[in-house]
Amino acid sequence: MCKNSKIPIWVNVVQGLLTLIMLQQVFMFTFDHQAVNASGISIDGIPNQNLLYEFASRTMVMAAASIFVLATQNPRYFLIVLLMNIFRESFETIIDPLFPLANAPMTPKADLIAHLVIVVIEVWAFVTVLKIVRRMDGH
Repeated sequence: MCKNSKIPIWVNVVQGLLTLIMLQQVFMFTFDHQAVNASGISIDGIPNQNLLYEFASRTMVMAAASIFVLATQNPRYFLIVLLMNIFRESFETIIDPLFPLANAPMTPKADLIAHLVIVVIEVWAFVTVLKIVRRMDGH
């Protein structure tokens, strides 16, 4: 458990890693358009740049919420962010293998397996924190 918190350290580590991934995506979609282009995503034209910046800003909001949750260590807040991560990663589990990036670091099959492992870990973290919240509520 974390100091002055009921959240297990491993849940914080998982959430911290997910937050770092989101911040990397924000950086890439805001400043590193060549990396985006190398992945096969078109960066030419105002509509495409609009999508890049909107994706970056939405991802930044998710990262900011995650940073807030990590700072407060409030189990109820963790539930919301973990649920958000589960939905996002679940969609990516389907989308990434079906529509792989040009410079994808792994095959679609390996990508599917990696995403499934991540979703299982996120669900495990969610169930762990849900038990903490239920104990707090006296259930």
